[in-house]
Amino acid sequence: MKPIFQRLTAEPAEGFIFKALCSAGFNCPWHAHPEYELILVLEGSGYRIVGDNMTSLGPGDMVFVGPGLPHIWQEEAGRRPRQVRTLLIQFEEKFLAEGLLKLPAMEPVRRLLLNSTRGLHVVGSTRKKVSALMHEMCRSKGLDRLLQFLQVLGVLASSKECHPIASPNFAANLELYDQERMERVYQFLTGRLEQDLRLAEAAQLVHLSEGAFSRFFRTHTGKTFPEFVNELRIGRACRFLTESEKNITEVALDCGFTNLSNFNRQFLRFKSVSPREFRKQMLARLPQERSGAA
Repeated sequence: MKPIFQRLTAEPAEGFIFKALCSAGFNCPWHAHPEYELILVLEGSGYRIVGDNMTSLGPGDMVFVGPGLPHIWQEEAGRRPRQVRTLLIQFEEKFLAEGLLKLPAMEPVRRLLLNSTRGLHVVGSTRKKVSALMHEMCRSKGLDRLLQFLQVLGVLASSKECHPIASPNFAANLELYDQERMERVYQFLTGRLEQDLRLAEAAQLVHLSEGAFSRFFRTHTGKTFPEFVNELRIGRACRFLTESEKNITEVALDCGFTNLSNFNRQFLRFKSVSPREFRKQMLARLPQERSGAA
């Protein structure tokens, strides 16, 4: 099912959105928006889907979602909606101003925003620090709240406790790194993912020998070239399985797999379920679109 596209409205006094919400159930559709969003669950339980990742959630769950990444928070099917309390921060990149983001001191924040296109699960001491700041924001306004917002970004940007959620190629317009060579390689891969991709072509693109490129690529991604390509293809397959009516064979071909059995094997390796079972689970979890939805 296609995610509903939403556009949020910033608070005119502060330039970003901060909300303390209380409701019966999560009341959240499968949706995406162009803003960044930090969600802290204070009370409530169920599951969340971020891109192609589905997991249970409870009080204390904290996730940072980047622009264009579909997501949903829901109660378990068949359970009566219970009280849910959440704290939200939502903002557009332009709010930080191009000049501010270009400052050398903002490099960690630029990388944080880039990595959030896959969604980030925030844990450990980072979650405690950010949670405390968000609770302070409930009691402040104006300049004080703005400063606390910047502190939140600073804590997240300097942390090693923000872990990617969705597969690399599920997120829209994803660029993994700011290095010029990796950007060229990534655009090459995503632009031809349904075709035969050879390491030699990628190496030539950035003017490296095959051996040097293999070392360069593994340093930047932590994976070999074939492993990374397969992960990208499976991420794209997850999007097709969730948001289109293509059959399994069509999905495999459109993602660059010429052999259906290999597609099934790779999908099982990355997602621990078959493509058919993945589609069944996702569609069972996602609410049906209402007629007239935007």
